[in-house]
Amino acid sequence: MTRIVVCGAAGRMGKTLVALVAEGEATALAGAVEASGNPTLGKDAGEVAGVGTLGVPISDDFAALATADAVALDFTNAAAALEHLRTAVAMQSPIVIGSTGFTVQQQAEVDRLAPQTRCVIAPNMSVGIAVLQRLAREAALALGAEFDAEIVEIHHRMKIDAPSGTALALAKTVAEATQRALATDAVYGREGVVGQRRQREIGVMALRGGDVVGDHTVIFAGMGERIELTHRAQSRECLARGAIRAALWLAQQPVGRYGMADVLGWKSS
Repeated sequence: MTRIVVCGAAGRMGKTLVALVAEGEATALAGAVEASGNPTLGKDAGEVAGVGTLGVPISDDFAALATADAVALDFTNAAAALEHLRTAVAMQSPIVIGSTGFTVQQQAEVDRLAPQTRCVIAPNMSVGIAVLQRLAREAALALGAEFDAEIVEIHHRMKIDAPSGTALALAKTVAEATQRALATDAVYGREGVVGQRRQREIGVMALRGGDVVGDHTVIFAGMGERIELTHRAQSRECLARGAIRAALWLAQQPVGRYGMADVLGWKSS
């Protein structure tokens, strides 16, 4: 049994994770964490998730739960995830991070810390998104810069960062495959008289509305033809199941930073 600590246990993703960990044959809920002041502190994580009493109270003390034999699953926010990573490194505890929205400074610290413990980081834990990223890379390599690359994503109205971390990861994949750089070639939205599209542009467009879990489309538009690769998340369960799969895999790995490509047995690009 792999012991799991769920960070952000009272959130939408956290509740889904708690439920799936509790019902899993290979996983056991070892802890549940929420921010100080959260009204669910002290309550049973299973009851908060709607799956009955599990005997695991929600705590604000991640350090007390971060052990070498328990994998943390973090779907909180950038600041909280970074703090949890700091603790995981200090305690040599494995951690899976699906949080996004890191600032440049935060990302630099994440990049420095992550290799110091067992860590899987991905902006989207869905297995399907990992496949989409691989397909986008292969398509970009085959088509080259002759095809215009555009990425469109849509998420629920409550998402606070844009574009999504997944869209940025897809754009980075396309850029690397075609020897471009997001810093100079990415275009985030267009308005007004912007002129003709530059051949090297990679468009990244973010839509927000309703309760959309997350759709991502990578478009390669050529002269007389167009390829569209799309992944649609029908529920948050696909993200949770991917994260749990990552946790089960990570528990058997040496210290190092990994991505979902590693979890699926592919060499990280």
